[in-house]
Amino acid sequence: MKAITMPRIAMIALAAGSLGLAACNNPADDASEKAADAVETSSDNAADALESQAAETTGVASEALENKADAVEKAGEAKSDALENQADAIKKAN
Repeated sequence: MKAITMPRIAMIALAAGSLGLAACNNPADDASEKAADAVETSSDNAADALESQAAETTGVASEALENKADAVEKAGEAKSDALENQADAIKKAN
């Protein structure tokens, strides 16, 4: 019988560890996290566009655009946080 060498033992341990980590990865969790990132990116881009428009205007119109940009950003953060909380709940359930 062949002796088991240290490199073989290390390879077996690495493979076992990799399988353990792969088993923890939940597609629903990943989807929720990706959706949260997409929502946050989208709302940030929309808020940036509104802020750019506000910079090109003056007075009440500029303030209104700034307020709208703030509201869009806050709404995006809230939706993103909700999706991340959903992902956390999925992780805890597994």
